[in-house]
Amino acid sequence: MSKTGDAPEQPQAPLIEHLIELRSRLLRAVVAILVIFLGLYAFANDIYTFVAQPLMALLPEGSQMIATEVASPFLAPFKLTLVVAVFIAVPYVLHQAWAFVAPGLYDNEKALALPILASSVMLFYAGAAFAYYVVFPLLFQFFTQTGPENVAVMTDINAYLNFVLKLFFAFGVAFEIPIATFLLIASGATTVESLSKKRPYIILGCFVVGMLLTPPDVISQSLLAVPMYLLYEVGLLFGRLARRKKQQREEEEE
Repeated sequence: MSKTGDAPEQPQAPLIEHLIELRSRLLRAVVAILVIFLGLYAFANDIYTFVAQPLMALLPEGSQMIATEVASPFLAPFKLTLVVAVFIAVPYVLHQAWAFVAPGLYDNEKALALPILASSVMLFYAGAAFAYYVVFPLLFQFFTQTGPENVAVMTDINAYLNFVLKLFFAFGVAFEIPIATFLLIASGATTVESLSKKRPYIILGCFVVGMLLTPPDVISQSLLAVPMYLLYEVGLLFGRLARRKKQQREEEEE
């Protein structure tokens, strides 16, 4: 009876160990975010001021934002600081995820996964920086100059935060297109030639995504769609280079 009762426990032991390790990795990631958040919270208002600068720089002198809800002056900087903490902690969080899955990968998979992981983080940061330094000034200049003359621009701090966070996320994800394109080619799911023939559909898809992820105006949609298409071409370029290296390696082995 004891052997029968013990038999099902054998395959469960590795699973329990993996779950314990997963819990440990998640706790480390959460603690890292919490520590960064606590360190940044004293500068919450300064962080919000920095994020609001692209709009405030275009408003008439003496203009200011408003808070239409009682808790907004506290919640908006609090929410932004938490998002920034997660943003900063992303490399460490991904490192924990990598440490969890790496033992189950082959050497060739590890050699490919690590550069892709690092590139994904850098591209996401690049997308957010592009949104802040390029898109926001152009977008807010358009918004502030096209309204009626007798309308004063007094943006609610919570509405502004939701707006810019949406754009940060949209451009961060859009800048991952080279990675997605490269992975599709490297995995054999498609080929460079096949993707090259679908350029008209890709261009249309970029503008559709831009329409869905950005405010309903042509400028912001184009500012997202055009970089998406250019990044798609970058992904095709890396796909061609990877295929060429693979062919050279196969020729050398022969």
